Amino acid sequence: MIRLQHIAKAAAMAAITVLVSASFAAAEQGGKYWTPADGQPVPHKASHERQHVAKPTTATWKHSAFARMEASATPKKREHHLILQVNTNDPAAMNLALNNATNVAQYYKDAGEKVKIEVVTFGPGLHMLRGDTSPVKARIEEMALSTPEVSFKACGNTQEKMKKAEDKDIPIVRQAEIVKSGVVRVMELQELGWTYVKP
Repeated sequence: MIRLQHIAKAAAMAAITVLVSASFAAAEQGGKYWTPADGQPVPHKASHERQHVAKPTTATWKHSAFARMEASATPKKREHHLILQVNTNDPAAMNLALNNATNVAQYYKDAGEKVKIEVVTFGPGLHMLRGDTSPVKARIEEMALSTPEVSFKACGNTQEKMKKAEDKDIPIVRQAEIVKSGVVRVMELQELGWTYVKP
C-alpha cells in the first residue's frame, strides 16, 4: 500500500513537472501558458500586450541610421544662375563677358554642378549679337557648340530703334534669341534670384 502511494505521488510530480515545463516553453514561444485545470492554452496578459507593440529590430535601426548618414553625406546640388550684361559697343567688353561665361561654366562643370548663364545685350551692346557687325561672331558660334550652358539674348527694342535709324533690317546671329526688352529681361531674372554681373 505504501509502495502504491509512493508510485502515485511520483506520477503526480512527473505530471506537474511536464505541465510546468510545457507552460514555460509555450510562454517563451507564443506568450501562452497551460493551466492544469482544463489543459487549454491561455494567453499571457503581459506577453499579449507586448505583441501589439512593434519593436524595431537591430537591423531596422542600422538601416535607418545608414539612411540618415547617407542623406547627410550627400549634399543637395543646386543649379546656379548668372546674368552677364553687355550694353556697350566695345569688343574688349564683349570678349570679357564671353571669358567670364566660359570660366564660370568650366568652374561648375569641374565641381559637378549645374549652371545657366545668359548674356543679355541691349543699347550699343546689341552689336555683339548683330550678324553684320559683331566682332565676336565666330567666338559665339564656337561657344554655342562647346558651352551649351551659355545662352544669348538680344533686345528687341534696340533692334527696332537701330532698324529705324539705319533704315534696314538688323540681322541677329542665329545663336541668339530676341527678347522684347533687354533691361526687363535682366530685371526679371534678378527677381527670380539670378546673380547679375556687368563685365
